[in-house]
Amino acid sequence: MDSSTPPTGHGPDLPLRDVPEPRTTTPDPGGPGTTAPGAAAGRRRDPGARAAPAIRLRDAELAFGDRVLWSGLDLDVAPGEYLAVLGSNGTGKTSFLKVLLGLLPLTSGTVSVDGLRPRAAARHVGYVPQQRGFPARTPLRAKDLVAQGVDGDRWGIRLHPGRVRRRVAELLERVGASDYANAPVGLLSGGEQQRLRVAQALAADPSVMLCDEALLSLDLHHQQVVSELVHEQRVRHGSAVVFVTHDVNPIIDHVDRILYLANGSFRIGTPDEVLRSDVLSELYGTRIEVLRSNGRILVAGRPDSTHHTDSPEELIP
Repeated sequence: MDSSTPPTGHGPDLPLRDVPEPRTTTPDPGGPGTTAPGAAAGRRRDPGARAAPAIRLRDAELAFGDRVLWSGLDLDVAPGEYLAVLGSNGTGKTSFLKVLLGLLPLTSGTVSVDGLRPRAAARHVGYVPQQRGFPARTPLRAKDLVAQGVDGDRWGIRLHPGRVRRRVAELLERVGASDYANAPVGLLSGGEQQRLRVAQALAADPSVMLCDEALLSLDLHHQQVVSELVHEQRVRHGSAVVFVTHDVNPIIDHVDRILYLANGSFRIGTPDEVLRSDVLSELYGTRIEVLRSNGRILVAGRPDSTHHTDSPEELIP
């Protein structure tokens, strides 16, 4: 990364554990420092101590063959912090989430989620994917879809059916989907289906929420609904949020920091620090204009890499 933009959150690596342990709030062994912007919105903790990072990457690199998506990434995401991940097509935004989900290994460096290796942290993570419609004939009901996130069978702990039903009802009410609990998911609108995916992601009360273009293809009303549901989890439960998006405007009021990926490099900072013409022009190596109008932000002149894909399955022969 460019020396003019130092990475944030330096400190000693957290030990990585292979089995989950109860989440606790402990002083950061890295010593004194500032709290990440969104941390105050999360869980209560000793004001004299810093919460351990919900996500930590150290000297992280991701490459496919000779193509480096990003390298030298040092990043701490605090509990309760909201990080937006932006960038052109093919810069590694979705791949970044796959690293955090344990679906894709780093080329080099280390990553931890809730102090664990990513795969071991899966039960602490809620994942909201991009909205993709179900076929109209899909027999699965709305409440069945949410129940898939509630039932603990995938962790080897089968929950009592009554507990599952009660939890599903709570989640459906929370996301405003109770009225169509018995409806086949294939007959629901894209926005209604996405509410169910959020409910599914919230089932285990996750400490980390990962959202991959979760507002794409939704109308403005459902963009607002889904973004507010994710934000509510962050405020009420102190969950860290990592939100990959091509358009930051629907979530800009919630965002603490931005990770902007481009040209094999990145910038990290607050929206005002990163979304600037001079910063993005340096990052892209060409003239970029950041325009603000009526509360909206537009990045003009960005060279979208449409000839690249962000899917490792397609990048790897």
